[in-house]
Amino acid sequence: MSHGKQFTLYTHIGGPNGWKVAFVLEELGLTYESIFLDFAKLEQKAPEHTKLNPNGRIPTLIDHKNNDFVIWESNAILLYLLDKYDKENKLGVSDDNDKYTLLQWLFFQASGQGPYFGQVFWFKRFHPEHLPSVIERYQKETQRVYSVLESVLSKQEWLVGGKPTIADIAFITWNRAAFSVSLKDLPGVDVEKDYPSVYKWHKTLEERPAVAKVLAVQASMQKQ
Repeated sequence: MSHGKQFTLYTHIGGPNGWKVAFVLEELGLTYESIFLDFAKLEQKAPEHTKLNPNGRIPTLIDHKNNDFVIWESNAILLYLLDKYDKENKLGVSDDNDKYTLLQWLFFQASGQGPYFGQVFWFKRFHPEHLPSVIERYQKETQRVYSVLESVLSKQEWLVGGKPTIADIAFITWNRAAFSVSLKDLPGVDVEKDYPSVYKWHKTLEERPAVAKVLAVQASMQKQ
């Protein structure tokens, strides 16, 4: 790549999973160039991208200082960045048990939060047929995920290790989608009041300088 930065990140302006990779790259002070794929043109499915990522989704990361190593799946990317470039454990943990707990939360985010929150978003925003029962199912699953998080975060500030880690950061973008779309205007549900520890945790994460910087970039792009 001619941009001279360490990483190339294939991502999307609105897609939550690419932005969480950008959060961690910024947190670790790593240089990267983002390439924003146009989903309307199916650029994520084009041969130029699928030769790197056979799944044809985002994010995809190339590490030019590691022989152009390519990795995809957002939480796998976070773990790669942590292992290779966070030697001071800024976003990681050192205790062996904590390492497994961190993995536990990353798996929960990838298998629980991301898919369920994403399905609400799809069926409310993009599905051609309005299916109230389907939306209700995934909204209930979203509330279940928040109940799990609330049960933990009401007793401790962070998910693991007594500090912010990639486990916490992984949840930010889909939480934003839930607050703004998935659970917005749902009768009887107020995230701030019903899940106060989750809401406080999320807002604290959003205020981190690296996260705020990336969110500002996203907001600016979405206005264009």
